Amino acid sequence: MRDEAEEPLAPYGPLPQGGNVRPMTRWGTPVMHRPHKKVEVFDDALRALAADMVATMYAADGVGLAACQIGEDVAMFVFDCHDESGRRTVGVVCNPVVALPEGRERHLDDSEEGCLSFPGAFVACARPDFAAVDGVGLDGQPVHFEGDGLLARCLQHETDHTLGTVFGDRLPTKARKKLQRQHDKLAPDYPPGWPATTADRW
Repeated sequence: MRDEAEEPLAPYGPLPQGGNVRPMTRWGTPVMHRPHKKVEVFDDALRALAADMVATMYAADGVGLAACQIGEDVAMFVFDCHDESGRRTVGVVCNPVVALPEGRERHLDDSEEGCLSFPGAFVACARPDFAAVDGVGLDGQPVHFEGDGLLARCLQHETDHTLGTVFGDRLPTKARKKLQRQHDKLAPDYPPGWPATTADRW
């Protein structure tokens, strides 16, 4: 869980605030399953989109959110996530490219994983236990984030979204069926429009 009292690491500045909470786009929607357009214009509209993503991420109690998860065909994600030591890092990444360990440095973590666009369901998903992401920030300047634990998983998961991949695509059939059963059982807890509310300012 995120410790709201803890001051996070924000190497490129704080997350944009003042956004609107939007409905979560679900798996099966076309925008979730195709590569997204690279960001080429860094303007107020992009910052406003990032602010909406941040507001929606927090409203859904998530640790990361990609633009496609609120229906936007934009290669960008935001995150507020802790690493193995419990240290929180926050950031915005446009046009992300992930780098993963290889050879003897590659160790898999098979912790459970979930997705706000398939809410309520969690199953084990093996991923490298360390990841680094390079991209650009909201001002078009280079950004770099890296880490282990949940942060490593988050950076991989969100970069996948910008490529049109959901983590269910990485699961064997048996695990995906288990995920589907969990999701269907809890669907009433996440009605259409979730997590948007009347108090939609963050």
